[in-house]
Amino acid sequence: MSEDDDDWFERALRESESDAETDADAETDAEEETESDRTSTAEGEAGEAARPDAESADSPFGEDFASAFEDAPDPGTEPDAGNESPFDEDFATALENAPDLGAEGGRGGAAGDDQPASEPFADDDEAFDSEIDRIDIGIEGLDNMILGGVPERSLIAIIGSAGTGKTTFGLQFLHRALSNGDRGVYLTLEESTERIYATAEEKGWSFEQYADEGQLAVVHLDPVEMANSLASIRNELPELIKEFGADRLVLDSVSLLEMMYDRPSERRSEVYQFSKSLKEAGVTTLVTSEASGDNPYASRYGIIEYLADAVFVLQYVRASDFQETRLAVEIQKIRDANHSRETKPYEITDDGISVYRQANIF
Repeated sequence: MSEDDDDWFERALRESESDAETDADAETDAEEETESDRTSTAEGEAGEAARPDAESADSPFGEDFASAFEDAPDPGTEPDAGNESPFDEDFATALENAPDLGAEGGRGGAAGDDQPASEPFADDDEAFDSEIDRIDIGIEGLDNMILGGVPERSLIAIIGSAGTGKTTFGLQFLHRALSNGDRGVYLTLEESTERIYATAEEKGWSFEQYADEGQLAVVHLDPVEMANSLASIRNELPELIKEFGADRLVLDSVSLLEMMYDRPSERRSEVYQFSKSLKEAGVTTLVTSEASGDNPYASRYGIIEYLADAVFVLQYVRASDFQETRLAVEIQKIRDANHSRETKPYEITDDGISVYRQANIF
């Protein structure tokens, strides 16, 4: 695939870094102006802004913003204008007032779940009764453990250690949407675009073909470059997703995003803001996260599980005699959905992940 054929979505995101640097230089120059220069400049900018065709100086994409979407599909429903954001407060206050962000109630419990931990697994006809639109994850056996499906526009977190299949989970989740004719976006901070295509192809999923047909955008973001332009990417990402018409998005992985920050307060704030921007885009989002070295049921930094609407834990389970090691999945929580609380074995095959709902771990 030639450089000219690069996905418009990826080009638009990468414009943010250079434009962010330009904005920084402009700000430095502005500080060196005299008071009269500032007045003259302000009057000139006011006159320019009055022109109907004037470019917005605040957009990190600048003049290339319009061309970035030249070949984009028609956007979906526009967001309601004038609605105030519920996240305008500072991070601490927002967390304090947000529902279901309290401490988890143990290994299998979670805030916001209506079904008590001791209640047995319900039959299929006892699915959560609501008018919320729902979707399947796309993993055989696991979808049967979720009564009614995961609510659309949820933020889903997949927590697991290395080798448990987090990337395969994300690709399979995206493939379900693509095979149904929907659009998807895959943001990777770890693997190259070519590697993502190859991994999907090994499972029989033609991601490269989907991308060529404009149904999929695979975007590789270097963690260092992303750290330098995160604010621009975070601000523009919701609109890019809407313009592309994406139904599902995968971010692999949020752990690398968290590792960019040394101070815990800054890390929490940035991850919160980034998660908020994805929710504002109105897309069902799945993020992968490395498990904590001390607790396989928690993420590395213990942040994303409190922000997510649904949490799935992938882990290795070893028998007491150490003769066999198996993979097991547990649904830690899904807001507004009944689900099984059992831990079930799964395998990673040539066709993807399969969960054995009727089987036990040992």
